[in-house]
Amino acid sequence: MNRQLSEIAELIGAEYSGHEDMGIYGLAKIEEGKPGYLSFIANDKFESFLYTTQSSAVIVKQGFEPKQLLDAKLLYVDDVYSAVAKVSKLFAHTHDIEVGISPLTYVATSSSISEDPRIAAQSYIGKNCTIGKNVVIYPQVFIDDHCTIGDNVVLYSGVKIYHNCIIGNNVILHSNAVIGSDGFGFASSAEVGISKIEQLGNVVLGNDVEIGAGSTIDRATMGSTRLGNFVKIDNLVHIAHNVQIGDYTFIAAQTGVAGSTKIGKCCMIGGQVGILGHIEIADFTSIQAKSGIGGHVKNSHTKLYGYPAIDYSAYLKSYAYFKQLPEMAQKLRKLENKLADN
Repeated sequence: MNRQLSEIAELIGAEYSGHEDMGIYGLAKIEEGKPGYLSFIANDKFESFLYTTQSSAVIVKQGFEPKQLLDAKLLYVDDVYSAVAKVSKLFAHTHDIEVGISPLTYVATSSSISEDPRIAAQSYIGKNCTIGKNVVIYPQVFIDDHCTIGDNVVLYSGVKIYHNCIIGNNVILHSNAVIGSDGFGFASSAEVGISKIEQLGNVVLGNDVEIGAGSTIDRATMGSTRLGNFVKIDNLVHIAHNVQIGDYTFIAAQTGVAGSTKIGKCCMIGGQVGILGHIEIADFTSIQAKSGIGGHVKNSHTKLYGYPAIDYSAYLKSYAYFKQLPEMAQKLRKLENKLADN
């Protein structure tokens, strides 16, 4: 389904160059643009593609001035990424599961499902569950006993939600996400060897949370593992038992957060970060990819990098010297040789 350019401009509050309206069929990368599609530039390094793209229109930042004549119409906005986010919803995949509950899905008689569910075949909903309005459940989803699922939730194929977990409104769980698996808790002694500590708590996800494919959120040993509102977790992330994550925190792929850690609100955590257990990370902390956090981060708006992580600017300065170590070592050997000759 196409949309008129004037409709898109009105949606994002943009003025556009040229007065002729046209149909737009979707979004395209500017370097792969084609007629009838809309692209965007949010980074100056992609400007060169603007002069060769086949896209019919391009979203640019307010005040941008092209250096050449263009065939594409320009839509001027204050925030390019926010505008793209709005436009993307116009062309997003719509759930093609019919309204209703497939006869090939099992729903326990003690569970309640609100109006307009879309529940596909071969899913399982256990005892005493409460499922909210407008929920979309793809095939082969498992929801264990005593779970609560909010309104407008989307559960993609292969999602597993263990018993007693609570999922807020407007949550998206991507394929093979696991919510509420046991935390890694064991006791060892000379007398009995290794004994499993039963994980008696649950997981509570706030509203507007999104969990990527293959990510795992462990249940608490006691109490709850909690993710606040608008938390966004990428693919292949592990959140251990009793972790607490504040609102609006983003965590990228292959990050691991050990047990009982408290992460503040509005934190940005890059890919492959390792975070030690039983520590606290202040609000608005930024952690660069592949960093290791081994202690408390007490001050908000801290930016960290490295393994073990240090202040971001200090790391960059240190790394500049690190790259010069072979040359510095060679100079040091020459100085030692001169001193030895004397």
